[in-house]
Amino acid sequence: MIGLRHRPSARTLTAQTLGSHTAGQLLRLCEVVGLGEAAAAGYAQTLTAALGPTAMRPLGLGSGSSSFLSDDHTPVEFSLSFAPGEAPTLRVLLEPGGGHGGLAQSGRAGLAVVRELAQRWNFSTDRLDELQDLFFPLSPQGPLALWLALELRPGGAPRVKVYLNPSASGAARAADTVREALRRLGHHQAFATLPQSDRVLFFALDLGDWDVPRVKVYTAHHDLSAAAAGSLSRMEDGPDPAETEAFFRAASGLADGQDTLLDRRPVQACHAFTETATGLPGGFTLYVPVRDYVRHDGDALGRALVLLDRYGIDSAQLVDALAAVTSRRLEDGAGLIAYLALAHQQGRPPRVMVYISSEAYEVRPPAVSAPLIAAVR
Repeated sequence: MIGLRHRPSARTLTAQTLGSHTAGQLLRLCEVVGLGEAAAAGYAQTLTAALGPTAMRPLGLGSGSSSFLSDDHTPVEFSLSFAPGEAPTLRVLLEPGGGHGGLAQSGRAGLAVVRELAQRWNFSTDRLDELQDLFFPLSPQGPLALWLALELRPGGAPRVKVYLNPSASGAARAADTVREALRRLGHHQAFATLPQSDRVLFFALDLGDWDVPRVKVYTAHHDLSAAAAGSLSRMEDGPDPAETEAFFRAASGLADGQDTLLDRRPVQACHAFTETATGLPGGFTLYVPVRDYVRHDGDALGRALVLLDRYGIDSAQLVDALAAVTSRRLEDGAGLIAYLALAHQQGRPPRVMVYISSEAYEVRPPAVSAPLIAAVR
């Protein structure tokens, strides 16, 4: 049993606001990964400013929004990216404005935040501006307008990524929207290389100071088997299917030789495009929604520790990161660890990524019994 402290009392939570709660989590996470105090303070201020007036909403009032970003509608999620021999990279994903108002209002708020950050950190929004009519129609549809991801670095200037909604003009037009967006950005052949999927989830752009800016397409894969997961990558010289399948098994809790379909929340795949000549992606990531396939977060952490050890990565900072985000026992909920992911990018070692929910408003109860018979080795 992992012995974290008990969750704060309801009275304590009522006195907190969304901004103070999530900024406090971020400050503690920055300390875990070794970011300096000045940089951490700046990032916390950026987080609360990007949330807008909703940052001042007391937690005791509930979310008051339908933000799709997390199960309890907290418009903030954290993640850690681990690679062998390196300090983990901390990221925060947020919905500008906190998901309040309609999609059109949310989109305007998101674009305003991105452009303000572009002025502050001196990066261009040209690629985003070129796609505005595709992803920000007058009457948008779908679950989101814009999400903002910050990859936090020493010095106080993060790398920036935006997530856009392919279904903004309707789910039936999502594929055409993504195909046209890729074409405008010079990736004329990219859409044809994507694997068969149930739907296109997100379209993402790197903005600003990236070594090689990427365009990323996220797809959903329902009822996925381990064998099918191993065949999803479209990278040239990408991961061996056996490696992807082994990750899938460990993250989902499948026993050796078991090939049960994951039939609750869909698995996600992401293909990242950088060069335009061949249409082939230079990156591939598989995301397993571990929270739907465990009894509780103690199980999820156990699987994460196995994967980190498999890739030669020290796990101490992950354990510290969970304690920085929550004081509840891991056995008392299922959802603190939302996703486990394995990322491959050409020229880089594989990365294991762990997505951590803020749980500002609600802790999802543990499952009565394990959704799958778990046998992680």
